[in-house]
Amino acid sequence: HFPNLRNGAILCDLTSRALHFWSEDESTYLLFPTAVPMTEDLTRRGRTEVVRMAENPPWRPTASMRQRFPDWPEVIPGGVPETPLGVRALYLSWPAYLLHGTHDTRKIGRRSSDGCVGMYNEHVLQLYALAKVGTQVLLI
Repeated sequence: HFPNLRNGAILCDLTSRALHFWSEDESTYLLFPTAVPMTEDLTRRGRTEVVRMAENPPWRPTASMRQRFPDWPEVIPGGVPETPLGVRALYLSWPAYLLHGTHDTRKIGRRSSDGCVGMYNEHVLQLYALAKVGTQVLLI
C-alpha cells in the first residue's frame, strides 16, 4: 500500500474497521480496532497525511452536522468527557476528517462516525506518541 515508510504510515481499513501503523524504521507495527463512518456518503477514501496533532482537542460540528442536528452546541471544549474527539486527534489534509479517540467505547468496531476514524482513547495515545505531522495515511 505504501512505496516507502517515510514519516511512518497509517492504513485505515474501513471494511475490517482496523487501523494499522508502521514506524519509519520498521521497528514498530501496531493494529487497533476502530469506529468508521456510518454510511458511504460520509466516507472518504484515498491518500492523505497528518497535518496537525492536538491533545484534548475541542470539537466543532461541521456545517452539515449543524444542519442535521441544529440543537448541537457550536463547540465542546477539549478535556471533558462530552467531547466526541477523546483525548487526542490527528488532523488529516482533508478538512473535517480526523483520526481521534473517543470516550464512547460502544462505537469502536462499528459503523458509527460522521466521517472520522475513531479509536479507544488508550490506543490513540499510543498512536499519537508514534505518529507525527507528515505521517502518510491511506483509507481504503
